[in-house]
Formats: sequence, C-alpha cells, structure tokens
Amino acid sequence: MHTPNPNRYDQLPYKAVSFNTGLKLPPIALGFWHNFGFERPFEDVRETVLTAFDHGITHFDLANNYGRPAGSAEINLGRILREDLLAYRDELVISTKAGFDMWEGPYGRGGSRKYLISSLDQSLARLGIPYVDVFYHHVHDASTPLEETMQALADIRHSGKALYVGLSNYPKDKLEEAIVLLKAKGVAPILYQPHFSLLDRGVKDDGQIELCLREGVGVIPYSIFNQGLLTTRYLESIPEDSRMADPNNPFLSERVLSSAMKKKLMAISAYAASIDRSITEIALHYVTGEQGVACALVGVSRTSQLTELLELAKKPPLSDLERQTLEAIAKE
Repeated sequence: MHTPNPNRYDQLPYKAVSFNTGLKLPPIALGFWHNFGFERPFEDVRETVLTAFDHGITHFDLANNYGRPAGSAEINLGRILREDLLAYRDELVISTKAGFDMWEGPYGRGGSRKYLISSLDQSLARLGIPYVDVFYHHVHDASTPLEETMQALADIRHSGKALYVGLSNYPKDKLEEAIVLLKAKGVAPILYQPHFSLLDRGVKDDGQIELCLREGVGVIPYSIFNQGLLTTRYLESIPEDSRMADPNNPFLSERVLSSAMKKKLMAISAYAASIDRSITEIALHYVTGEQGVACALVGVSRTSQLTELLELAKKPPLSDLERQTLEAIAKE
C-alpha cells in the first residue's frame, strides 16, 4: 500500500467546478486516453499515477475504450486502487465515459440506455469500485433520441453508480438541449468535456464555453497541447518514438505538421520566449485561464512530463494582452 505525500494538498490550488456545485478540482487532471493501458509497462503507469496523487492531482479521467486493448486503462487503475490507493478512494475524483465503439454488435456504441448502463457496469467491474464520481456520455449519437440518452444518465445518477454526470463532444445545439433535459430530470450536468486549445478554439468561438458558463456547467478540456504540437517535441523534427511517427495513429500524422503549421508553431514559440515562457507553459495557461474552464486534462507518456507540467501549473496566469496576442498569432 502506497504511503502518500503528507503535503500533497499544499501543491496546487483547488476551485469549485462551477456555481452549481461544491465539488472542487485542481487546475490539471490526469487523463488516461494514451499510455495508461497494457501498451505501457504497469510499473510505469503506477509511478505516474502515484506521482500525480502525491502532488495534489486528485482527478483521474478515463473512458471504457481507453488503453490498448480497450478497457486496459481502467484495469490498470483498478489494480493501482486495489494495491495502493484503496484507503484514499474518497480523496479521488474518478470519471469514465461511454459512447464510442467498445464491443461488437449494435449495443456496443452510441447513446442508448442499453449501451450506457451495461458499459458503466463493465467499467465498474474493471475498476473494482461500486461507483464513479463522474460518468459522461462520450459523444453525441444522432441515431438515438436525446431524451433516451439523458434519461439513462439521470437514472445512472439516481442509482448511485455515478455521483455526477457529464457530457462530451456535443455540437452546441444538442449540448444546450441535453442540459435542459437533464435539469428537468433533476440532474444538472456538472462537467462538459470538449477539445479546446490555443490551436483549436472552436468551442469558444461557437459559444459552447459561454453556454456552459451561463448554465453552471464546468468545462474540462482535453488535448490542450494538440497531441504534442503545442510543446517543444515537434519544433525541430519528428522523433522516431513519437505518435506522429506512428502511421497507425488516427489522430496525429506527418500531414498535420504542414509547413504552415510549422511556421505558426515557431511564431507561438518565439512569442512565448519573448515573455520568458515556454510554448508548453503558454498552451497550458491559455486553457486554464479561460473563464469557465474548471480544470484541464493532461496526458503524459513519462512521469517526468507530469512533474514538468506540475511546475508549469504553478506559474502566473497569462495577461489579457498576452492571450489576445497569442490568439492573433494562432489565427494567422
């Protein structure tokens, strides 16, 4: 059993997710999308998770299909809970999701009641816990009536298998409708999880963040570094061991790093240097400084990356002028 750092709650500030809840989160949370399944040695996963907890990261974000193979990230966290953190379960906010493909057949994806409830039961079995703190519908499903999906989320919340519910990857009109439906059922969604970064400001530009701010739904963005583009990793070349060098990676490939993108990244990096910051630092603070953002999900492949981000999270926020300058550079 792990003995945690007694000063872990002195490391990071915590703030309420929104005006609708007393739940507080640290500025960054650990996302298990990549590098937390069986594709990575278990002891490396364990080291990263325990380092996160020792430094005040209390929120671990998963989904049913995270890890290689799908589900292995939940299995690994379940083992870490059982062997190291079971005594500290009530100090953790554990979330999972369902929506994308998980198993074969018509009931292994989407937004039906059948899929959501059975998927959560499977996730709880892999994690070895009786409930998760937050359960999300992972992506809007146009083939299922929104009423059915929201009723399933409300019933899951009322069953006690999830303390809160959330939404992810919804278009604005459906997000607004989903919030109304859930609130009518007495279950206000607590978090909305979109892709949001300096390079991808779509959810800000189309009003989704403003909608969440108005409705009391905290925003918890993922891919805030655009799969590593907003770090120093790809400024010079493409490392052989990187995800961009993997031809089977559907999210990041060499074609993403066009000459125009390289020029933009170099301009962002140069501006960061001019204000005595790194490109990684400004990418992090651009997101966490956005009004309405409750917490930012970060994914890492090494524990050293996590410790670096923990230090960057303690740096001062960007000024309004710095944010405006960065947006202007990113829009060019």
